[in-house]
Amino acid sequence: MDLTDLHVFRTVVEAGGVTAAANKLHRVQSNVTARIQKLEEDLGTPLFTRAGKRLQITPAGRTLLDYAHRLLALAEEARAALQTDAPPRGLLTLGTMESTAGVRLPGPLAEYHRKYPDVRVELHTGSPRELMAKVLAGESDAAMVTEPVSEPRLATLPVFDEELVLVTAADHPPVKKPGDIRGEASVLVFHPGCPHRERLERWFGQGGREIARTVELASYHVMLGCVAAGMGSALMPRSVLEGYVGRSKLREHKLPAPFQRAKTLLVWRRDQPQAKVSALAEILKKGGKRVA
Repeated sequence: MDLTDLHVFRTVVEAGGVTAAANKLHRVQSNVTARIQKLEEDLGTPLFTRAGKRLQITPAGRTLLDYAHRLLALAEEARAALQTDAPPRGLLTLGTMESTAGVRLPGPLAEYHRKYPDVRVELHTGSPRELMAKVLAGESDAAMVTEPVSEPRLATLPVFDEELVLVTAADHPPVKKPGDIRGEASVLVFHPGCPHRERLERWFGQGGREIARTVELASYHVMLGCVAAGMGSALMPRSVLEGYVGRSKLREHKLPAPFQRAKTLLVWRRDQPQAKVSALAEILKKGGKRVA
C-alpha cells in the first residue's frame, strides 16, 4: 500500500466511479482499475462491489477511506514542513539549556506561537553536548547552546550575549579571585558538561585553587535559594537573577575576562534547513540581545 494507491482510491470514491476518477486524475481507466485491484490484493479484502454499472464502497472500504484522508493529509503536512519557503507547520523539537529556557525563551516562544499556530513546539533541556548530539542525530530540529561550537555539520547563529556573575549570600565579602571565596562554603553547580560549571572550574584553576566541595543541583531556583541561605556560591547568567524574589539576600561579584561573558547560539544541521527553524531564528534575531 502506497500513497499513490490511496490517492487513486479516494478519488474513485469521491468521483463516484472509475471513469470519472480517471478523467480527474488524467489517467486511463485501466490504470485506475489496476491501482484499485493492487490495493485490494495488498489489503486482502474487496474495497468496492459492483451494482450494475456503479461501484459501491464496502464496509472495509469505508474504514480505509477514513485512514486515507488522514494519511494523505499527514503526507502533505510533512511535504510542506520540509519546504524552506513554505509557511512553517508541523512539530518543532527544540533543545535548550536550563537558564535559556527559563529566562530568554518565554517571550520569543510566545511570539512564535502567535505567528505560527500550525507549529507545535516541544522543548527539552540538557547540556550543550547532549543537545548538539540530538540535533546531529536528527532527534531535535535545533538547539540553543553556549559557545564554543566547533562541529562543522552545524550551522550557528549568535542570539544572546550573557553576562556571567558569581553569586553568594549577601553578607559575603567581595570576591575578586577564587581565594576570596569562603573556604568552608560549597560551590553549587549543575551536572558535568554544564558550560558554566566548566567555566567556573577554569577560573578556579587559573587562580591556583581547587574547588574543595561541589553540590550538584538541577534547578536555578533551588540553587539561588541555597546560595541565599549561605550554603555556597554559584556562577550563572545575570539574567537569571532578574525577577528573583530573594535577590536582596544575594550578592553579585563580577568575574574578569574571559570568564564574564558567554554567547548563546542557535544551532541546526546545515544539510537540513527548515522553515520552522528559520522562522524561530528571525524572531530570536529581533527579540534577543544580538551578538556581533
